Amino acid sequence: MKRLSGYYIFALVTLALPVLFPDNYYVTVVGVTVCTNIVLAVSLNLLMGYAGQISLGHAAFFGLGAYFSAVLTIKYGVNPWLAMTAGAVSVAALSYVLSRPILKLKGHYLAMATLGLGIIVHILFVQADQLTGGPDGMSGLPALTVFGCAVDTDLKWYWVFAVFMLLSVLFSLNIARSRAGRALAAVHGSEIAAQMLGVDTARVKSHVFVFSAVLACVTGSLFAHQQDFVSPESFSFFFSIELVTMVVLGGLGSTFGAVVGAVLLSLLPEVLIVFEDFEVLIFGAILMVIMIFLPQGLFVALEQTFSRIINRKRREPADAAA
Repeated sequence: MKRLSGYYIFALVTLALPVLFPDNYYVTVVGVTVCTNIVLAVSLNLLMGYAGQISLGHAAFFGLGAYFSAVLTIKYGVNPWLAMTAGAVSVAALSYVLSRPILKLKGHYLAMATLGLGIIVHILFVQADQLTGGPDGMSGLPALTVFGCAVDTDLKWYWVFAVFMLLSVLFSLNIARSRAGRALAAVHGSEIAAQMLGVDTARVKSHVFVFSAVLACVTGSLFAHQQDFVSPESFSFFFSIELVTMVVLGGLGSTFGAVVGAVLLSLLPEVLIVFEDFEVLIFGAILMVIMIFLPQGLFVALEQTFSRIINRKRREPADAAA
């Protein structure tokens, strides 16, 4: 209970926002975007932060989930939940097959391989126009229903994304403290040392790659139904880079670091829009300052600072008594 106290507070705030501000644009509309980015950042952090395997193609799995749902529901009349399940199973199989050869690579070779994967998938979305609608995208996805209730308002979509996001964060927190999480940490620290301790590093990396891809895929399916429109532009290489920035900015290896990075990069453009032409410059300057002075990540740095303050206050009475 104690180790999840921070999660319970986070969940309470997330679920209370639409109750306190039911007609607020930033809660019901921007909140959906924030929840989407949190799930994507948390799923990428499983691969990058916990296992230490960089990926520059995470948007590809996000896009595959969206297009699976769009194509199957629009062109073939498949039930949205069945289409989402088919997409998740297909992406799980694809990511498993790709994980073995890709994750044998290290460093910038791995980065280039995942970058190539993302570019190939993006080109497929653009060029297979008879199936995907090409650059113009696809629209007209059927409404998603949950327990017989159609999800057809911004507030309802917020609830769907908020619950899915909270489950994803809880899943990540539990993995970090499990046997699988310790194996991931060993792989991140040193693959050779992990192998000497009996860890099947290829299997561990493959599984986390699949988990990460499936989470992104399901998020893409929900995103497609919420937007009622999909286009290749939403799943470009640049979005993959943005997701990597979210994870690094918040703090690699920290689930709540990924949450903070996603929230920050989702809300900053909304806040800085008042500066018009200087929005991009200010946004870049903020990111540079954070990364220069807090290279371990914003959330991790704040957490460490807070821990030092608490420990100092605990030592003071003991020192005074001595």
